[in-house]
Amino acid sequence: MTNDHVHASHPKISARLKRAEGHLRAVIAMIEAGRPCLDIAQQLQAVESAVANAKRSLIHDHMDHCLDADSSETDRAELRAISRYL
Repeated sequence: MTNDHVHASHPKISARLKRAEGHLRAVIAMIEAGRPCLDIAQQLQAVESAVANAKRSLIHDHMDHCLDADSSETDRAELRAISRYL
């Protein structure tokens, strides 16, 4: 990764993903401990939501900071490509 792709939001996104990673480990422990499926599904939903929010934040940040009115056709193609992940 080059410094061109490091934005002010990246540390917050990284922190979100690290928290989600911790929650995911807790879910694995819940499964291994035989916890009720309803509890596990609820925690998995929280992990999924955290990852989706981090992804959305990353993509919106990219769109806001990397692409401007003077963008080239290559930049616009990149915008179209990254927006698939929303």
